[in-house]
Amino acid sequence: MEQEVGESLIQLGNSDGSNSSSSDPVTRVRKLLFRRMLVGIKDGRFFLGTFHCLDKQGNIILQDTIEYRSTRRSSPSPMEQRCLGLVLIPSSCQNSCHVDCSVEEQLSLLKAKMI
Repeated sequence: MEQEVGESLIQLGNSDGSNSSSSDPVTRVRKLLFRRMLVGIKDGRFFLGTFHCLDKQGNIILQDTIEYRSTRRSSPSPMEQRCLGLVLIPSSCQNSCHVDCSVEEQLSLLKAKMI
């Protein structure tokens, strides 16, 4: 199961560092630590790894990452994959961001977004 978290990540990246404005986004991002995350980038590649870090600019660091990209050659598999390890994905390249979590967690994240 996946839950879109891009809005939370952008809010955190845009926070000014004061405790009152960043406490809610920081709490939401802390809940995502060490979860499997799928990040799509603008050139069509996807990175699946464990969420490790998010900086103030919105750059994401994934560990134990696998890169998936489509192949244009005729092969049995339409996607190629390779193991990369630790990867930094700049916020300017990010197209989508999903995290693996249970249905209950998805509902709690949605409720927190609506408030």
